[in-house]
Amino acid sequence: MLVVTEPEQLPVHKAKAGDPTAWDVLFRRYQLPLYVYVYELVRNEQTSLDLVQEAFIAAARHIGSLRDDSRFGSWLFGIAHQKCLQFWRTSWRVEVPLEEIPDLPADTDDTPDEILIHQEAEGQVLALLERLPPDQRSTLLLHCLEGFSLQEIADITGVPVGTVKSRLHHAKRAMRRLLDHYEDA
Repeated sequence: MLVVTEPEQLPVHKAKAGDPTAWDVLFRRYQLPLYVYVYELVRNEQTSLDLVQEAFIAAARHIGSLRDDSRFGSWLFGIAHQKCLQFWRTSWRVEVPLEEIPDLPADTDDTPDEILIHQEAEGQVLALLERLPPDQRSTLLLHCLEGFSLQEIADITGVPVGTVKSRLHHAKRAMRRLLDHYEDA
């Protein structure tokens, strides 16, 4: 089995030729980050799984349109982003309560009190993140969580880099205000 960790070593050219082993490598590399991104946008486990699957299916169908193999990751995230937009357009958005944040591994040096404090803080940040408009939330997630550059985010979301900068600026400012308001309360 082919194991790949570096993006430049990804077998995109083999996937274009229809090699199932190459698709397995790409799926393993991007499955979890793509799921996390989609889940943070739609906040529903089953819908997220479905949208990630649809994104990979669309990628398999349209991989021939990918001009630069090194941009596979941002291209795939762009497909997933479009799937999320289609989901929002075709379904009524229902508020879904935050699921419990999983416990930290047992080998942590944190005390139970510290673990509870970390979980509460993470839950509060996620709740505040949900209050951002979807375009700002997705930009913030792509930049901070997934580490995409401004240009890559522009490619993924289909907007100019200036719009990405603006959304990121407004998202950070809004999160600061929300955090300040939360701390004051």
